[in-house]
Amino acid sequence: MDAKDKMILSIIQEDSTYSVKEISEKIGLTFTPTYERIKQLEKQGIIEKYVGLLNREKLGLNIVVYCNVRLKEQSQKVLETFEKNIEKHDEVQEIISLSGEYDYMLKIIAKDINSYNDFAVNVISNIPNIGQYHSSIVLHEVKKSTKFKIDLD
Repeated sequence: MDAKDKMILSIIQEDSTYSVKEISEKIGLTFTPTYERIKQLEKQGIIEKYVGLLNREKLGLNIVVYCNVRLKEQSQKVLETFEKNIEKHDEVQEIISLSGEYDYMLKIIAKDINSYNDFAVNVISNIPNIGQYHSSIVLHEVKKSTKFKIDLD
């Protein structure tokens, strides 16, 4: 991956709606080599997909919760069962396996505190082998980004 590829990635991360023509003008290449570079980055899996980022609050999703989960045991079967049970819920945006005090951290989005409470009581607490869970409610998002730092050198 050279500097032009990195420039393409940086531009696409900022706004994936730029056309190939617009990207080519920004990086100083013609259309065809820019198009070929983008297709190669997609083929290599560096560009996984293009998505639209939605404003959750305008959709009435006002609560963000980070929920730390500790399981009663950590066998492979128990971990896989937990993951299969929790990943099917749309409220859960991220599932992160951790080392340390907790086994998982979940990022959960809900309409309001009552909706989150219903989810915690009716979903999380009913998954087999849940030992303990701890919820941290986000008060204010200071920085929210999906962009990776890409050194252009």
